[in-house]
Amino acid sequence: MAMSQAPIASPAPYAANLKIDYPDRDLNRVTTFFRIFTMIPITIILSMVGSVTSIPLVLMLLFRQKYPRWWFDWNLAFSKFSSRVSAYDLLLRDEYPSTDEDQAVQVDLVYPDAKNQLRRGMPLVKWILATPHWIILYFLGIAAGVCVIVAWFAILFTGRYPKSLFDFVVGVMRWCFRVEAYACLMVTDNYPPFALD
Repeated sequence: MAMSQAPIASPAPYAANLKIDYPDRDLNRVTTFFRIFTMIPITIILSMVGSVTSIPLVLMLLFRQKYPRWWFDWNLAFSKFSSRVSAYDLLLRDEYPSTDEDQAVQVDLVYPDAKNQLRRGMPLVKWILATPHWIILYFLGIAAGVCVIVAWFAILFTGRYPKSLFDFVVGVMRWCFRVEAYACLMVTDNYPPFALD
């Protein structure tokens, strides 16, 4: 008699993943209209918490070839928080960003084995190697900003975020997050793809 086995979960295709649930319902038009004001307090908190730099992590990887688990956990928690704030600021969600609950924004980073998966000298050049991404993301960011303005009007008149605009803005966020995971969070040496998906 053959025993059935549970399917084995396949590993995530990237070291950094971001997913935001599409709000398949009417969004709050009042908070959307006043979003420029309601986002100020949480954005201030985010900027205060985000003042810690990645330079100590670069030094740790360069000289000790270590990525302390507590540091990774901090980077993951901060990435989750900043993604929730960004989703709120970009009108992707109308729930006020929580400082500790995931809400409808899923962020995942794979903890690296620093000795076996991260090359010692890479932290010194990743910022430079990511330059083509930063240039493209600059222009994609402008396009995403235009999409958010269009979505603001769409939400005010229809209550809905147009799905195509939503997917584009989330795609730009996802691309940016993968580049940050490579160049700033240092969780992978695999060069990020030039892709929105």
